[in-house]
Amino acid sequence: MTKVRVAVIGCGSIAERRHIPEYAEHPNVELVAFADPIIERAEGYAKRFDAKAYSDYKELLAAGGFDAVSVCTPNIFHAEMSIAAANAGAHVLVEKPMAVSEEEAQAMIDAAKKNNVYLMVGHNQRLMPPHVKAKEVLQTGKLGRVLTFRTAFSHGGPEFWSIDGKESWFFRKNEAIMGAMGDLGVHKSDMIRWLLDDEVVDVSAFIGTLDKKDTDVDDNAICLLRMKSGAIGTLVASWTAYRGEDNGTYLWCENGIMKIGTDPDDQVIVELRDGTVEKYRVGAISTNDKQEVSGVVDAFIESIVTNTPPSISGEEGKKSLSVILSAFQSQADNKTISL
Repeated sequence: MTKVRVAVIGCGSIAERRHIPEYAEHPNVELVAFADPIIERAEGYAKRFDAKAYSDYKELLAAGGFDAVSVCTPNIFHAEMSIAAANAGAHVLVEKPMAVSEEEAQAMIDAAKKNNVYLMVGHNQRLMPPHVKAKEVLQTGKLGRVLTFRTAFSHGGPEFWSIDGKESWFFRKNEAIMGAMGDLGVHKSDMIRWLLDDEVVDVSAFIGTLDKKDTDVDDNAICLLRMKSGAIGTLVASWTAYRGEDNGTYLWCENGIMKIGTDPDDQVIVELRDGTVEKYRVGAISTNDKQEVSGVVDAFIESIVTNTPPSISGEEGKKSLSVILSAFQSQADNKTISL
């Protein structure tokens, strides 16, 4: 089988920990080019994989020789670079949030369609084994309707994760545009939409910068969501969980409760009203402290090789982004926003 030739734009932490190692381990991938404004980062990977290095992504795209591109850059550049890659004839895997506005997201979708390439967004939460198992259990119907829920994604912040630590672009609003909500909240809006097979129709949110210094991007958010089905719940995103991460979800249903990612051993726990308890050990949810294979790269390459549109499409990414943008609007206008 001819290998998929992949170029990576942006050689920071998400590329270092997820994209590059997962491409490197994939039997159907050849890493052919890297771009980063800090050229030494690109050169390091280029030397390792016998590839080419560029300081300017436009030079990489102009040079060609690739089939697919990963966009692993600050949020503000996602749309610009993804559209340019699509116009260069490449399939695109872009990190979340896919864009910083709905208009940008739509332009990315349109560019992919115009160039007959795939656009996939790196929402790995829906690929994590506990979430996959949880959806399987929900679809059996044993729990009945989901009535209320709580889903959270909290850790200590980008200074413990980013390649640049406290100097990270995550804290520069002109590059990040949004903080914990763009980093973590959008993951959970995507996950809960997918898990419940439902759409958010109303959002009320409190979003603020509570503890991070020298930045005006948000470090905490609590959102109240109403789903099309009528279910209501909370979505929490936080960069100030300084002891331990929280990536847990609780679903309170007609016939019992489901706990996902709340126990280190039993990743999915179902407690039914009749006293029955079911526990599933299906593999962990990836965290900053403990990296797991995201599944995103495998799914992206599978789409290309089999010529099958990705399930985590640009359209899906846009819907999940719209929830987060509505939350910011709710905070700014001090009212509930209907999507």
